[in-house]
Amino acid sequence: MSVEFSQIQIEPAYRKVAAAIGERILSRELREGERLPSETELARQFGVNRSTVREALRELESRGLVERRAGSKLMSVARPHHESIAAGVSDALLLHDVTVRDVWEALTILEPPIAQAAVRCRTSEDLGRINAAAAAFGAEHSDTEAAVERTAQFFRALGAATHNPVLQLAQEPLLQLLEPSLRVMIDKVPQARARIGAAQRQLLDALERQDEAGATTWMARHIRDFRKGYELAGIDLAMRLSA
Repeated sequence: MSVEFSQIQIEPAYRKVAAAIGERILSRELREGERLPSETELARQFGVNRSTVREALRELESRGLVERRAGSKLMSVARPHHESIAAGVSDALLLHDVTVRDVWEALTILEPPIAQAAVRCRTSEDLGRINAAAAAFGAEHSDTEAAVERTAQFFRALGAATHNPVLQLAQEPLLQLLEPSLRVMIDKVPQARARIGAAQRQLLDALERQDEAGATTWMARHIRDFRKGYELAGIDLAMRLSA
């Protein structure tokens, strides 16, 4: 019996250059803010054309690993921002046909432990930011877009108070996907703003008293309340989300 082998995949040179630079960045050998050599120097070191280096840097820039800072011709090592990482995850989830129910169920699982961790780990500065987010929502009475943004900001402030980047990165794509349905609910359900504001005040009180159980309970109740709002707004939980 004859043995068959798969064809060898020939990787473009720019991918190899990007992988080599990326490995130095991810291993922390190259630190955030550190400038890379010029394209000409990188081309000399790698033994490739300058155009190959330029394409490699474009790929690294799209991944958020390098950036060109104002006033500099050289690329610097960067740290990918939460928002840009989350946007990529959100896009991927949209392509996997996630529904309103999928996002709501994920929030019921993730947000109560985030509230509990925020109680444990929050600083006075965190508490100030959460208080400001709740106050900003409470001051909003007409603009639906602003109400949605401030609702999401309250969740983000809680996530930041955990000081756990994994939880923040897990939370952000869900908040981005939550906003469209939240917009419809706030617009169509008159009592939605009052109920969101009341839940935020209860959560803030639990954070101030360092009441982990209270924060967990109120966050679970807050997310459950979203489902009631969806039903009142006539939102189909099986509806696939779109950009």
